[in-house]
Amino acid sequence: MAGNSFGQLFRITTFGESHGEAIGVIIDGCPAQLEVDLDFIQSELDKRKPGQSKITTQRKESDTVKILSGVFEGKTTGTPIAMLIPNEDQRSKDYSHNTDVFRPSHADYTYHSKYGIRDHRGGGRSSARETAARVAAGALAKLLLKTQGIEIVAHVSAVGKIKAPNVFIENAQEFIDTREQNIVRCADPATAEEMIEYIDSVRKAGDTVGGVVSCYVKNCPVGLGEPVFDKLHADLGKAMLSINAVHGFEFGSGFEGSTMLGSEHNDIFIAAQGDESVKTLTNFSGGIQGGISNGMPIEFRVAFKPVATIMHNQQTINAAGEAAEISGKGRHDPCVVPRAVPIVESMAALVLADHWLRNRNAKLA
Repeated sequence: MAGNSFGQLFRITTFGESHGEAIGVIIDGCPAQLEVDLDFIQSELDKRKPGQSKITTQRKESDTVKILSGVFEGKTTGTPIAMLIPNEDQRSKDYSHNTDVFRPSHADYTYHSKYGIRDHRGGGRSSARETAARVAAGALAKLLLKTQGIEIVAHVSAVGKIKAPNVFIENAQEFIDTREQNIVRCADPATAEEMIEYIDSVRKAGDTVGGVVSCYVKNCPVGLGEPVFDKLHADLGKAMLSINAVHGFEFGSGFEGSTMLGSEHNDIFIAAQGDESVKTLTNFSGGIQGGISNGMPIEFRVAFKPVATIMHNQQTINAAGEAAEISGKGRHDPCVVPRAVPIVESMAALVLADHWLRNRNAKLA
């Protein structure tokens, strides 16, 4: 099946299914001599793993990652890096009721129509379980970007109609520390409590709700991104829209920018005091102009739909095209965004690592 690889120079290929033996990723193109902090990689996976709290799926997976190749004496060797994450808590029987029935708004029907076969156990390859492999690879990309001072932070900025105010925390670690103090991963504590209460009420009602993750890239240098088809925001958009349940992506002023006048929207250039860099008074461009990073913080938002599995009876059809009824069973997130934060950060890191490597050949020194 095509479409399992991402990136050009920093390239990943993920493998595995929700209820198979394991999931994993092969990373090719990571420069040699990068110090690999396995504890950091595991901590990133811990933020995504299931069973974290009352507002996430109760599937229990340790998501313990094992590096099989490409690392020697704690450093990358420049050869392909293979990471494996065993599946430990499969309950395939939870999906016996939908062997031949298509769940509404899932990938069941489209996979069956395209391939003539599908793994009905949790959706197989279409399951969000696959994103653990991306987080493992993204953590390595973060370590590479950190050598250049580039930092990526995200948080849950909306759940349903509950929206957090704009949060400005200059220090990336302080931002993360604040976010991690609550189970919904919102950097505004007051809004977080409201979000948690709402998600829990939705869960008790057997329903689900969507939300938004806002992401910020700090200290990104000028010049990342290509001028035509591989614009930085285009690749970020593709990366985010490849995440399960994502239905929208916007950067900078986003859709709101379409309501503004050019005289309001233009980011005026100014010479920054104390260094030779160029800044802008505003950042409606979201740190990207002409598809290339301009040195300002990169800002974008990712919209997630409600999880498709709900604990209500729903009308559907079976593989024979006959009318059928289905009710959600098993362990599912009432709202995906708390666990999506590290996934968004990881996909951003993969894009930026790839473009940073590509940019090194942009001009003669």
